[in-house]
Amino acid sequence: MGNRRRVAERRKTKPAVVGGLIAVVVGGGAFGAYSLYGGGASAEDRTSGTAAHKAVKTGPPSAAEVTALSTRFLTAWQSGDVAKAAAATDDSAAATTLLTGYGKDAHISGVKVTPGTASGSSVPFSVKATVTYKGKSKPLAYDSKLTVVRRAKDGAALVGWQASVVHPDLQDGDRLVTGPAGTPPVTALDRDGGEITTAKYPSLGTVLDGLREKYGKIAGGKAGIELRVVRKAATKGTQKTPDKTLVTLSEGTPGTVKTTLSPTLQADAEQQVAKKDRASVVLMRPSTGEILAVANTSHGFNTAFQGSLAPGSTMKVITSSLLIDKGLASADKQHPCPKYVTYGGWKFQNDDKFEIKGGTFKASFARSCNTAFISQAKKLSNSDLTNQAQQYFGLSMNNWAIGVPSFDGSVPVQSAAQMAASLIGQGGVRMNPLNMASVASTVKTGAFHQPYLVSPAVDNRKLATASRTLSATTLAQLRELMQYTASSGTAAEAMSGLGPDYGAKTGSAEVDGQKKPNGWFTAWKGDLAAAGVVQQGGHGGDTAGPIVAALLKAGS
Repeated sequence: MGNRRRVAERRKTKPAVVGGLIAVVVGGGAFGAYSLYGGGASAEDRTSGTAAHKAVKTGPPSAAEVTALSTRFLTAWQSGDVAKAAAATDDSAAATTLLTGYGKDAHISGVKVTPGTASGSSVPFSVKATVTYKGKSKPLAYDSKLTVVRRAKDGAALVGWQASVVHPDLQDGDRLVTGPAGTPPVTALDRDGGEITTAKYPSLGTVLDGLREKYGKIAGGKAGIELRVVRKAATKGTQKTPDKTLVTLSEGTPGTVKTTLSPTLQADAEQQVAKKDRASVVLMRPSTGEILAVANTSHGFNTAFQGSLAPGSTMKVITSSLLIDKGLASADKQHPCPKYVTYGGWKFQNDDKFEIKGGTFKASFARSCNTAFISQAKKLSNSDLTNQAQQYFGLSMNNWAIGVPSFDGSVPVQSAAQMAASLIGQGGVRMNPLNMASVASTVKTGAFHQPYLVSPAVDNRKLATASRTLSATTLAQLRELMQYTASSGTAAEAMSGLGPDYGAKTGSAEVDGQKKPNGWFTAWKGDLAAAGVVQQGGHGGDTAGPIVAALLKAGS
């Protein structure tokens, strides 16, 4: 079992111009593996003159260069010589801006930097300093690292500049600022009125940052004095990452914001993701859209809400609704599941090259037959899947308002092989556990209810809606497909004992450069729906499945 996507070589490889380069698709890999050949300057610098050129150093910096450059940069930074420190980097302008702001805007002084033991070209170091603002002072201490690189044009060894060198919480474009906080603090409450803290729920740090960013000014609090990371402005179509407090010089008065989180289920979610590396999960109530739990193994980024990952075969829930609507598939009718299908010049196959002879569409869905879906691509238009995701499942319109930053999925219009791949959750399709929990919820209730973490009544915001609802016929068949998968298909082991009011779909999404695919699982039981992903975990039924099933069981 499993849903790995393998794409064989094109029978005829044709070069295509990509950004002035010739891109030739490399066979045997996933989408996006290209070999690029330059069409401009030659690899060597040739001149017509006879003057000898000075040899340019190549290869990784030597241990001596790493020591010399890191010492030069750290010593200059510690002494406050911004110009000298910036000159030791490969982006002196960006370094000058951030290092100048370190003292001027962040009011950090008394800097002491202690280097650690280098590992190759990477040098860890610790920073101790003092933050002072209008007579109030607090110590600042943290660890960071730098990397010494070789500049291509002249071979010079320099510190590879990125904002995280100055502080690990900084991303390029961010600033450090000390002063009255931009927003007052908030005390976040669970649905029972208990306070939410990172001590109780370690993975909710990003959620708390988002709640403060969104509700700090309307929750009735008063801002304090803080050293904080002020994030760069969001690009069009994305949500700004919340600012982050690093040091509090004087406490503000917090306002309160009540969330929909269940304290017991949130604790269960934290425990479940801790069992895996890079796991994320969301649990919600289909009938209302309330988010009951969200957790991530990694605490620095909220993959569960903001991740953008290929969902693999969990996408087949949406694709199945499309095929049923168009009369191209029916749960109990025979449906082709051959070993191979070719479309758009690509040859697609099933995991272990299995086939189902004379089987039904329900059998193909439950076993996650890729070719059963790819075989229908020639009967679809390029925009069909995009329209289905938007109109029935409320996805890919960038209009969700859950109360904190989130990503509501992307199902772009594609053509040829990429369109076919999108039918099985590869190509350009991108989702996260929040999106896929919502998909299972839509199948359970028959209509899209936008998930939310904070009631829209708090700030009178408008929740997203879907323009259409699934027909009774399509909905009944979708439920039948997911119920059969939960009882007798790839999800059966994980969902054992949770029936009969249940349904599920597994997924495994291959990613270039990963030895194992990302494992996905989405399911419902009663008035609960959940989805999870374990990055580089392997088959979704074995990795994300137990996490999702445990939460559904706990909530029941």
